[in-house]
Amino acid sequence: MTQEEYQALREKYKQPIEDIRLAAHELHQSVNETYGDGLPYGFHLDMVAEGVSNFGHLVCAREEDVVPLFFGSYFHDSIEDARKTYNDVMRIALKWMTEEQALMATEIVYALTNDKGRTRAERAGEKYYEGIRQTPYAPFVKLCDRLANVTFSCSVDEGVDGSRMREVYKREMPHFLPSLCSDCDDPRLKIPFEVVTVLAEILIDEVDRDEIRRQWGVSSQWEP
Repeated sequence: MTQEEYQALREKYKQPIEDIRLAAHELHQSVNETYGDGLPYGFHLDMVAEGVSNFGHLVCAREEDVVPLFFGSYFHDSIEDARKTYNDVMRIALKWMTEEQALMATEIVYALTNDKGRTRAERAGEKYYEGIRQTPYAPFVKLCDRLANVTFSCSVDEGVDGSRMREVYKREMPHFLPSLCSDCDDPRLKIPFEVVTVLAEILIDEVDRDEIRRQWGVSSQWEP
């Protein structure tokens, strides 16, 4: 799908996407969840959706997938952080989508829900990434989620803690990116190299495409 076609569809479905956005904001606000230094959690959700808006044309396979893709970005933390169940999310999605679309949207949210664990590694182990790799659009939304967190954590306003998280994210990349990559040819499971490059520009002082592949285990097949 071309960027122009994708943006036209985004405009076509502007109202349901905005309704989904507001519903997600209200959900996280209802459980008093914040982001960073006391920001509304909706700040993070908007950043994830911005990645979906900017790069979604690289993975979106058909018109019917646009609204589920945005729903997945806005509700990706609703099970993990906002006390919703799988069926709760499905019922919410059905307000704006067909049953087929709502199932796709809910599967994205479910795939991005961390496992139980005491550490980051336990919460995002091999079973977790396997579920993401098998779920249409989940690898892309997870990548947009990471881009949002990296962008915020590495901002100048984050100071010392931001520098610490920058190193955490940089250290995780050689495992994180290959863990999202599926051998399947389904474009809905694609990891756009354009997004990887943006991450590299934030985390690496001097960006070189071959060096990105070497450091982070990025396959050349991810190239556009």
